[in-house]
Amino acid sequence: MTAVGGALRAFHDLGHEGEDFLGAVLDGLSRPQKRIPAKFFYDAEGSRLFDRICALEEYYPTRTETALLAHHAAEIAELAGAQVTLVEFGSGSSVKIRHLLDGLEAPAAYVPIDISREHLLASAGDLAAAYPALRVIPVCADYSRVLSLPPETLSEAPAERLLGFFPGSTIGNFSPLEATGFLGRAAGLLGPTGAFLVGVDLQKDAARLHAAYNDSEGVTAAFNLNLLARIKRELGAEIDLEGFAHEARYSASRACIEMHLVSRRRQTLRMSGQAFVFREGESIHTEDSHKYTVEGFQALARAAGWRPIRAWCDPERLFSLHYLAAS
Repeated sequence: MTAVGGALRAFHDLGHEGEDFLGAVLDGLSRPQKRIPAKFFYDAEGSRLFDRICALEEYYPTRTETALLAHHAAEIAELAGAQVTLVEFGSGSSVKIRHLLDGLEAPAAYVPIDISREHLLASAGDLAAAYPALRVIPVCADYSRVLSLPPETLSEAPAERLLGFFPGSTIGNFSPLEATGFLGRAAGLLGPTGAFLVGVDLQKDAARLHAAYNDSEGVTAAFNLNLLARIKRELGAEIDLEGFAHEARYSASRACIEMHLVSRRRQTLRMSGQAFVFREGESIHTEDSHKYTVEGFQALARAAGWRPIRAWCDPERLFSLHYLAAS
C-alpha cells in the first residue's frame, strides 16, 4: 500500500504485472494465430485513446450506457440499498460511476480497480475531489485474475454491502467460457449478499458494429496500433510500425467483433533474440468483443452463480444493463 495525498485514502498496488508483458508477447507471437491479450492496450496512451473512442459518434456503447445509468439510477439505488461500497472493475476514467454515486443513498466507499496505474491515480484523484465525503481507495490490479480486496476497503463497511460495477460491455472481451469464470470470481469477491451491475452490448446489425470499430477519424486504429508502439518502446522490439494496419471484422458465427493488426507485407519482428516472420496479410489478434442477447447473458450469469434481477435496454436495443444478485 502506498499512501497518497488529497482526498484519496490510499493507493493499493497488487502487483498486476505478475503476468510479464514480455513473456505474454513472446508467447502470443509464437502461436499459429499470433495474439496479444487485450489488457495490454491500456498504458497511459492507450487509456487516453480509449477515452477518445468513447466520445466518437460511431461508438454508441458509451453514450447509450451512460443514458441508461442516468435514467435508471433511482431503480438501481432502490435495489442496492444504502451504504454500499462500490467496486468498479476496469474503472478507466471513472465517469459513469458518477451516475451511481449521485443516485445511491450514502455510499460507503468507492474502490476503482484498473490495470493502468497512471490513469487510475489521475481519475481516482479527480473523483475524490468531486466527492470529498466519499472514501476513494484505488486498487491497481488485473481484475481478470483471482483478486482479493485490501482489508482497508472494507474497514468501514460490512462485506455484505458490496456492489460491483462492470461497465462498457468489457465482459464481451472475454470468451463465453472466460466470462463465466470472471463472473464466478466476482461472485466470490463481492460476497454471498453482494450484487453486480454489468453493461452488456447487444447483438445488432453488422454494419452498425463495423462502423463502431472502424471509425472515420481513425482513433480505434490508433488505439490498436499503439499496442505495437508500446511493445517497441517498452520491450525494445524492432518493429516497422508502418508495416501493420488496423482491421476490425464481425464474425456472425461467433456474434463477435474481432480486432487484428494485419501485416502489410512480408516482414520480420525481432525482440529478445527471437525473430517472428509475418507473411503479407498475416495478423496479430488483439481483441474480441462478443455481443449477447439479454437472455443469453442472463443464462451465462446463472451458470456463474448469479441470479438475474432486472435488465434495462435502450429503445433501439443497442445496449443493456443487468442487475445481478448472489444466488
